[in-house]
Amino acid sequence: MGALGRALLWLQLCALARAAYKLWVPTTDFEAAANWSQNRTPCAGAVVQFPADKAVSVVVRASHGFSDMLLPRDGEFVLASGAGFGAADAGRDRDCGTGAPALFLDPDRFSWHDPRLWRSGDAARGLFSVDAERVPCRHDDVVFPPDASFRVGLGPGARPARVRSVQVLGQTFTRDEDLAAFLASRAGRLRFHGPGALRVGPGACADPSGCVCGDAEVQPWICAALLQPLGGRCPPAACTDALRPEGQCCDLCGAIVSLTHGPTFDIERYRARLLRAFLPQYPGLQAAVSKVRRRPGPHTEVQVVLAETGPQPGGAGRLARALLADAAEHGEALGVLSATARESGAPVGDGSAAGPLGSGSRAGLAGGVAAGLLLLLLALAAGSLLLRRAPRLRWTKRERLVATAAEAPLGFSNPVFDVAGSVGPVPRTPQPPPAQQAGNSSTSRSYFVNPLFAEAEA
Repeated sequence: MGALGRALLWLQLCALARAAYKLWVPTTDFEAAANWSQNRTPCAGAVVQFPADKAVSVVVRASHGFSDMLLPRDGEFVLASGAGFGAADAGRDRDCGTGAPALFLDPDRFSWHDPRLWRSGDAARGLFSVDAERVPCRHDDVVFPPDASFRVGLGPGARPARVRSVQVLGQTFTRDEDLAAFLASRAGRLRFHGPGALRVGPGACADPSGCVCGDAEVQPWICAALLQPLGGRCPPAACTDALRPEGQCCDLCGAIVSLTHGPTFDIERYRARLLRAFLPQYPGLQAAVSKVRRRPGPHTEVQVVLAETGPQPGGAGRLARALLADAAEHGEALGVLSATARESGAPVGDGSAAGPLGSGSRAGLAGGVAAGLLLLLLALAAGSLLLRRAPRLRWTKRERLVATAAEAPLGFSNPVFDVAGSVGPVPRTPQPPPAQQAGNSSTSRSYFVNPLFAEAEA
């Protein structure tokens, strides 16, 4: 069993005591393929080059031979039993090939605030942590691999990282004075760097309802480290109206249940109930349960994040409604005073959510149709009122107009059509069908009675 496996086993045993642990994952071990530019351990006869201006501690577990080797100006090699370096001719290993030297990657690339570099000691299948809580919280115990080398950047130094305890090189630090002395030593400087500070205390979380993580102030650094491989931008969510829980860097699809609780609420018991009685019925869902600050205001609440990770959407909304019903039925026994839920929208690409006739397009189309109908109704109402005041307002054919001497001409020549002479009043005869109008369009002119003269006639 390797160092990581032994550390995980130890953390699982310690988790039975309801303590929270965070384990540092990456190492600067020589045999770790991820530490080399070619993503593999240098082969026999290769040229090996370490960054000249970087300080690093490197554990070596085997014997290696190289044709040339450039060492760092400051650092150390920790040799396991039987490990060492020797000379070897270039090209000795036919599978090695020739070309660029094997470069040891920058050991300063690992940041304390990068959530990808930590592993929770009490993780369980179906549960996850929001991004800010993947980094050690103020009540967590931090464990570094006991027999592996590593290097950690402590950040810009605007706010010290504070945890309950730090275990490194077989020592457990629970007092600031002892930890500060170690960080100032040569062993500490090879493993921790940067202007940031690391503090320990005040102790484990003693509140059964849970404790706030305390990483809200450094969440911008956490998100910057997490999104650095993506150019600093969140990937688009796969749903409409996506949610962003407290402590999460990017939007997600699913649901959020917020619980207000009384003094009898136990967050570990509720998390176990969720994991045992609810999650198995909803495959493709993951849940995160933690105490967060309620915004706005200084009060806290328990946030239950239900994230959809499977191909079948909608499970998070159903589970959220099931948790609301559970709180209504068993709230007194659980210590839950009230519960509310929010749910994301339909998946992007679904016929009801996106595409040419997605929700936005359909809303725009419906709005346009409604506006058109409203304008049509207003026009009809205005026309009806006008017709009541001027009943002779009609469109007709000039050939059908019959002027009588008894009636004074009330029309006028439309200069647009260059009509000669005066035009008599509109006869009260039915209009021809559209086919006849179309057939006579080449010889007919349009006429209307000016409503300004309607009162004179009346």
